[in-house]
Amino acid sequence: MTILDLSGYFAAIFVGMTLGIIGAGGSILTVPVLVYLFGITPTLATAYSLFVVGLTALVGSTTYMRQKLVSHKTALIFAIPSFVTVFMTRKFIMPAIPTELFVLYDKVITKDLAIMVLFALLMLTASFSMIRGGGSHPEERVHKFDYMLILVEGFGVGLLTGLVGMGGGFLIIPALVVFAKLPMKMAVGTSLLIIAANALVGFTGDLGTTPIDWFFLVKFSTFTVAGIVVGSYLGRFFSSARLKPMFGWFVLVMGIYIIVREVLGVAV
Repeated sequence: MTILDLSGYFAAIFVGMTLGIIGAGGSILTVPVLVYLFGITPTLATAYSLFVVGLTALVGSTTYMRQKLVSHKTALIFAIPSFVTVFMTRKFIMPAIPTELFVLYDKVITKDLAIMVLFALLMLTASFSMIRGGGSHPEERVHKFDYMLILVEGFGVGLLTGLVGMGGGFLIIPALVVFAKLPMKMAVGTSLLIIAANALVGFTGDLGTTPIDWFFLVKFSTFTVAGIVVGSYLGRFFSSARLKPMFGWFVLVMGIYIIVREVLGVAV
């Protein structure tokens, strides 16, 4: 086992811990870890990420369910359009995207490059959301339960999950707080259940069309599951509102790193 492999498995634990403590953001690191530390292609990494994130979030959601901090009704309303979109994206849209998209200033823009750049842009968006929202208490606001907006966001999250393999917690949690009037703790628990179901349904779209190294996938997932168990326990003692901005800055740096590395070809 190489140093990069060891670093990758430690990073897997960190992904799980972050997901367990703040309920969002951790899964956004899964693809970069798989690509840069294990040398897996971005397209395959998005498929692996769906399984890893789905299984890890499922384990994490059980802790919240035992504490009755999951709104199953809201999860169902959000998940139905998301299920359809993520499965269709993985089953039909992703395989239909050509390996080479176009040429820009003598640089061939490939499918893998486009995935990583899109992923980095979403990381930047997520980081700004976490940095700005860290000190607020949206659970104290009062909003009308808006079914239509929840359905619309479900479609959007399903599409992004299918394209880049991220859980989308940074989009789901604000939607649950604002549109479904859920308290923050319940929004985190509900988000984990939605992420789990969404990602695992998306992963089924890759079965039969994508070569899966099940031994590696189960081993990597074991570390992330261990991380979320620890993170869920530590979440009782730490304020997610305080930790989220710090993690947001880390995600911001990672997003910039990916853009610099992929677009400029500089491994800083």
